[in-house]
Amino acid sequence: MSRRTALRRLAAHEARWQISLARWVARQRIGVAPGDLALGYAAALVYGLTFVCVVETVGVSVLLAGLPGVHAVMLVVDVYTVLTILGFQAAAVTRPHVLTADTLWLRDGARREIRIPLERIAAVRYDLRFVAATEKDGDGVVELRVGGQTSVTVELSEPVVAVRLLGRRETVRTVRFHADDARAAVAALRARLTEAGGGAAPETRRATAPETGGGTLRQG
Repeated sequence: MSRRTALRRLAAHEARWQISLARWVARQRIGVAPGDLALGYAAALVYGLTFVCVVETVGVSVLLAGLPGVHAVMLVVDVYTVLTILGFQAAAVTRPHVLTADTLWLRDGARREIRIPLERIAAVRYDLRFVAATEKDGDGVVELRVGGQTSVTVELSEPVVAVRLLGRRETVRTVRFHADDARAAVAALRARLTEAGGGAAPETRRATAPETGGGTLRQG
């Protein structure tokens, strides 16, 4: 990918979270039509991080009060940092996962999205996993984590293509994502699959002990 293309995609991402801020203030969700089911996944931890950044901004302003030029530059940087953090949260709130009559639309804030036709879903289950930050997607598996965890696993009968933030395309056969009410999300998805004539059958409940370094707790 060329540098120009990468910069263009980053600029588009920047615009999306800024738009999300405005939509958040207006209490509007993006891409949720009447009859669709929105599955929220926003993390409350962001508010704590925002508070820390605000305190840091005030502290730096006091320390640099005698240096007007440096103070002005740091104030712009700090305010923009706070807006960025809030923008990422706004993107998560205003862009939830969406379950339509024929598609499961999974989103990672304003960064990326995966559209899965319901007819390609072979199985869906509640599957709580805590994933180490060093672990990466691969082998046809994509994880849309929130706070280092996913709680729903969707296995596909046919792969779909997902596009990352900078444009890299990948073939996906298993998607793991987080939902605020994961069990309700699984139940709703199974019901929608039944209505659509699919058949992602419930799986046998199982649990495994967490593994060392990126351990998981799985329940289906």
